[in-house]
Amino acid sequence: MNPSDQAPTLLVVDDDPAFNRVLVRALGQRGFDCYGATDSEGAIELAHDHTPEFIVLDLNIGGESGLKLIRPLLEASPGARILVLTGYASIATAVDAVKLGAMQYLAKPAEVDAIIKALKAEDVVIDERAPDAPMSVDRLEWEHIQRVLAEHGGNISATARALQMHRRTLQRKLARPPGQAAQ
Repeated sequence: MNPSDQAPTLLVVDDDPAFNRVLVRALGQRGFDCYGATDSEGAIELAHDHTPEFIVLDLNIGGESGLKLIRPLLEASPGARILVLTGYASIATAVDAVKLGAMQYLAKPAEVDAIIKALKAEDVVIDERAPDAPMSVDRLEWEHIQRVLAEHGGNISATARALQMHRRTLQRKLARPPGQAAQ
């Protein structure tokens, strides 16, 4: 097989195993050579092993910011086009993702064809339309925590100090994104 005939390699990084499997399968059926990782370590290992051309990265990986994975993934796979896919979209986190090296940013739920289109798009598109309803206080807090966490390179202790919050409290908040009931 001629190297130019090979399917483009794509890595899906999402901590929801079912969603990860479904997305890997759907993208594989659309011509990509796909791999899936459900944690940071697995994502970096797969990026080193397969040097993906495209990466779909969830914003929340195991209660931590997926933004902190952008640089290590780009180091493992220089030139990869990263799309941040999130259920907690905001303009602030989209801008942060692009500043760190992501090429695109999409809110969940996103159709597979929309993901492919965004991965292949040359221009970054951030939807700046006002949401239908204002963000809840929990959502605003989550976005603020994600921004501060990204500023501190994913370091939970440094983020807790910056937010003047106990580290365990911060970990609880990160483990329970807005919209999920307290357990």
